[in-house]
Amino acid sequence: MEKIQSKDGTAIAFDQLGGGPPLIMVAGAACDRGIGAPVAQALAGYFTVLNYDRRGRGDSGDTQPYAVAREIEDIAALLDAAGGSATVLGLSSGAALAAQAAASGLRIDRLIMWEPPFSVDPDGPQRAKEYTDRLTELLAAGDRGGALAHFMRQVGIPEQMIAGMRQSPYWQVGLALAPTLAYDAAILGDSVVPASRYAAIATPTLVLAGSESPEFLRQAAAQTAAAIPGARHDVLPGQDHNVAGESIAPVVAAFAGR
Repeated sequence: MEKIQSKDGTAIAFDQLGGGPPLIMVAGAACDRGIGAPVAQALAGYFTVLNYDRRGRGDSGDTQPYAVAREIEDIAALLDAAGGSATVLGLSSGAALAAQAAASGLRIDRLIMWEPPFSVDPDGPQRAKEYTDRLTELLAAGDRGGALAHFMRQVGIPEQMIAGMRQSPYWQVGLALAPTLAYDAAILGDSVVPASRYAAIATPTLVLAGSESPEFLRQAAAQTAAAIPGARHDVLPGQDHNVAGESIAPVVAAFAGR
């Protein structure tokens, strides 16, 4: 594990592995660098991978108050650590964060977005508001378990599966990460693809989805690609939202010219 300091003084922890040109992995909601390790390991066959804990997760700090701009500064610090520029792979809500970083003009060589979880129907903004309001209440009450379950319901996990996850090794990890669910909610905002913001992205971009993922995620990926000038869109056969490293790594490598 290594650490760097972001602009506001927050320590950002990361693992560096592999060899070749640099790639920064940006995790999604309720994930840390440990959960992302299998994908990072697959990418390490092509890149020098910086797999980091977003602020508030794992071994990274969590300077308050939170702002999405601070997470963009974290990516800027990682780009500096990588030598000034890098390919960036964002997973789920981490894809939305990575795109915000690209829109901000950071030196990102290639941007790959895996299934940004935007809404594609008219009720999306209202559901996003209701989700965020309830999440805020649960976290303010210190109910991390309730917040984690609330998030899981929001993303479509059945109650029976949530009950099973409460007994799994992941649950304790998830409880530690629960406060950062508010950060991902802030990144996604009203849940609609921010087309005007994404129009500013000049980075070569590839937006990916899995053939076995829910229809809304596949539609969201297509809409995201359409909002980014010159972006490519592709679907990985046999993959769902929890993409396998061995499936995504060669696609990322090919897009980056590896």
